[in-house]
Order: sequence, then C-alpha cells, then structure tokens
Amino acid sequence: MSIYYVHKIAQQVAKDPEFRERLKRDPEKAIAGYRLTDEERRALLAGDVGRLAQMGAHGYLLGHFARNEVLGLHMRNYSQRIHDPGSTV
Repeated sequence: MSIYYVHKIAQQVAKDPEFRERLKRDPEKAIAGYRLTDEERRALLAGDVGRLAQMGAHGYLLGHFARNEVLGLHMRNYSQRIHDPGSTV
C-alpha cells in the first residue's frame, strides 16, 4: 500500500488552496497524478476515513479533509466515519 500518497494529499489539502478547490470541483481528476492503490483511491473518493485509518493513515492528517470540507467530509461527520469504516454518515 502507498498510504504515503494519502498523507501527501492530506498535507496538500491543508497547505494549497488551489488544490483544495480542484479537489472540491473534480476529486478524481485532482488525485489522478498520485500513485494510489485502487482501494486507497476508492476510500479517499468516498471520504471513508475509517478505512483509510485501518490502512495506516494517520488520523490527524485525515482530519485535514474534514477541516477543509473536501471529499464529502466535515467536522460533523468525521468522528462517525473515523470510527465506523464504510459509513456514509
């Protein structure tokens, strides 16, 4: 697994407003250049932070997605999703 690239995307979300906007407009296109596994790509696009955490992604870095409201995440649903992989709440 290349969870490294999930971390890179999370860091870019936190630091790069243009990337954040691209991710909001067209998530698939925004992450196309990253060497993610199919499973990572599916979980990321679904906002399944619980599954990403199970794969080894760090919760703090995953929180960048919720704090910046990308990939269908926000602070209200992040807690539920991080503890319940596969949740769409």
